[in-house]
Amino acid sequence: MDNKEIQKIKLRFGIIGNAEELNRAIDIAMQVAPTDLSVLITGESGVGKEHFPQIIHQNSARKHNKYIAVNCGAIPEGTIDSELFGHEKGAFTGAIGERNGYFAEANGGTIFLDEIGELPLSTQARLLRVLESGEYIKVGSSKVEKTNVRIVAATNVNLTEAIGNGNFREDLYYRLNTIPIKIPPLRERGGDAALLFRKFASDVAERYRMHPVQLTESAKTLLTTYPWPGNIRQLKNVTEQISLLSDQREITEEILRQYLPEIRSSLPALRSKETNGGKSFESEREILYQILFDMRRDMTELRNQVNTLMNGNNIPSPGAQNRIHGDFSDFTEHSPQHPTTISISSHKEPAYEHEIQDTEEYVEETLTLEEAEKKLIKDALVRCRGKRKKAAEELKISERTLYRKIKEYNL
Repeated sequence: MDNKEIQKIKLRFGIIGNAEELNRAIDIAMQVAPTDLSVLITGESGVGKEHFPQIIHQNSARKHNKYIAVNCGAIPEGTIDSELFGHEKGAFTGAIGERNGYFAEANGGTIFLDEIGELPLSTQARLLRVLESGEYIKVGSSKVEKTNVRIVAATNVNLTEAIGNGNFREDLYYRLNTIPIKIPPLRERGGDAALLFRKFASDVAERYRMHPVQLTESAKTLLTTYPWPGNIRQLKNVTEQISLLSDQREITEEILRQYLPEIRSSLPALRSKETNGGKSFESEREILYQILFDMRRDMTELRNQVNTLMNGNNIPSPGAQNRIHGDFSDFTEHSPQHPTTISISSHKEPAYEHEIQDTEEYVEETLTLEEAEKKLIKDALVRCRGKRKKAAEELKISERTLYRKIKEYNL
C-alpha cells in the first residue's frame, strides 16, 4: 500500500502516528483483510491492538455481518465455555434456558478474541476444533454445531513462553498465528508521542471548552524519551490530567515531570523464581538476603587483599600505627638512659596478627543463605513463643511455608 492509502485508514479508524513499524502493521492488516486467514495481534498493553481487528473486518467480505469483540480475561473460567459456545437448558445450575454463544451469534462475521493468552486449557481445546473444522458443541449438549467465523486474536502475553510453561497449547498457537501482526510500543515510535499528546489535548479542550495545553521544546524531548510503560493509554491519562489540573497552558519540562511517574530500574535479582548458581529462590526476601551476603563476602575479600598488600609493603594499618606510637612513647619516657633503637617491625607483627585475626573471625561469622534463614525463623519463633501463625506474620510468609521451613531445618 502507498502512504496515501495508509493515511486514509489512519484517519478512518483514529490511528495517529508515522512510525514505520506502525505503518507496516496497517499494511499487513489491509493485505490479509480480504482473506479468511486467522490473525494474531501482539503488543504490550495499551498500544491500541483493538483497532486492527476492526480494520480487518471492515475491509473484508464479512463487513456487513456481525463483529463481536470478546475480552477473554474478563470472563470467569467457569462460564467462558458457555459465553463462547452457548449452553443447553439445565446444563448447569442457573441454566434456565438454551443460549447461543458468541460463535453462533457471529456466524458469517468476525470474532475478536482479546487477551487470548488468558483462556483456560480446556477452552483452548474447544477453540482449536473451531479453527480446524468450524465445529463446536454447546455446554451440556452432544450435538455438533457449525459456524463460519473469522477469528482475530490479540494478546500482550509472550505465548512462546506460555507454551514452555504449559499454559498455552502449541497447536493452537500455530493455528492462530497464521498471519502475525506486531504493534510497536510507544517508546519505539519516536515523535508519535508528541502527535498523540497534541490530539488528546485538543480533544480535552474541545470537550470542556478550554484552551488546549502546548508543550515547550524541552517538554517534547522529555515526552519522546520517556519509556511510557502504559503506552498510549498512559499518555492519554497524563494529557488529560495536565489539561484539567495545570494552571499553565504552556507546559514546560518541569511541569511535565510532575505528572510522569518516576521509572525505577529494578534489580535483575528481584525477579521471582530467578536462579542463582542453580538455586531457585522462592521469594524476593531470600534474594535480598543473598545479595547482602554476597556484598559482605566481597568486603571480606577486599579486606584480606588490603591486609596482604600492606604486609607485603611493610605499611602498618592506622590502628597498628597508633599502637606502635603509644608503645614507643612509653618506652622512651620510662627508659631515657637507654637510647636503644626500637625496631618498629617488632611492634607491627602483633598489630597485623590482630588485624588478620579480626578478618578471620569476620569470615567465620559470614552465614550461608540457609543458615541466615534458619536463624531468622528460629529468632522469630522465640520472640513469638512458638506461635507459628504470629511468627509467619512477622516474617511476612505464609504459615504453610513456615511449617515447611521448620520441618526442613528441624527446628
